[in-house]
Amino acid sequence: MASDYALSLEGVSKFYGDFAAVQDLSFRVPRGSICGFLGPNGAGKTSSVRMMLGLSQPSAGTISVLGGEGAKVLDRIGFLPEERGLYRKMSPVDMIVFLGGLKGMKASAARKRAIELLTAQGLGEFMYKPIKSLSKGMSQKVQLIGCLVHEPELVILDEPFSGLDPVNQQGLEDMIRDLAKRGATVLFSTHVMAHAERLCENVVMLTKGRKVFEGTLRQARERAPRYLELEGVLNREQVTGLPGVSEVIDGGAGEEGTHRWRLRFLPGVTPNEALKTVLVGGLDVRRFEAHEPTLHDAFIVLTNGGEPA
Repeated sequence: MASDYALSLEGVSKFYGDFAAVQDLSFRVPRGSICGFLGPNGAGKTSSVRMMLGLSQPSAGTISVLGGEGAKVLDRIGFLPEERGLYRKMSPVDMIVFLGGLKGMKASAARKRAIELLTAQGLGEFMYKPIKSLSKGMSQKVQLIGCLVHEPELVILDEPFSGLDPVNQQGLEDMIRDLAKRGATVLFSTHVMAHAERLCENVVMLTKGRKVFEGTLRQARERAPRYLELEGVLNREQVTGLPGVSEVIDGGAGEEGTHRWRLRFLPGVTPNEALKTVLVGGLDVRRFEAHEPTLHDAFIVLTNGGEPA
């Protein structure tokens, strides 16, 4: 049912003259989930987000946001743009009250909520100081709180981790988890896979304006090959013939007359059968180590030659 989804895009395209920023994009984001919107720079993520918010109209296709059009449900959406912008002479409290007012909040309610959120994020002693006196990480926290002060049902974050140090990145990850726990839906764009791997249930990957993957983290990882490192008295012919091997990489000489080999397997194929063949066949193997693919591995495969999904 459409009501099960906070976001639904069907056949969405966006053209600027002859340039296709987004082409035939379709995906859905279940309510209450955390979804990573992933792609390299220039993949079409920001153009897509602008259409979701109603800031730009699609050239083709339809977009449903919280059951309606983005421009008509803005009071129920929290948006953190990639290009940050705060009034530097204002205090964090006044800035957040102002942003809450834009979402229809009464000043008294916005001020109470602003103080609660700033205190929870360790900014209590800075809440009445000019924003220009805050560090970059603190300022980004203020902007994020500003997009959450009205307790939105859908939160869209465009490259939220950009420019943050590791401590503040961890703090932001915790905030995103808390949003999902209270029932909000979170869509965030990034090209740093580690954040998506720690946070997301589902991911959508774009490249050159086209979707190349939509699914769970596990499904994404299955699209990337597994590797097996072997060291022993082995020649190329012996390892090339192992089950499921798609590529053999020479790792050079090892110790005591051994040789190292790195075996790449076909996507979806595990090294289990190859290891079984090695052990049952009595090959002289001194060391082996299997490497499971990461989301980063899947991202590289899918955005460098992956076919549109």
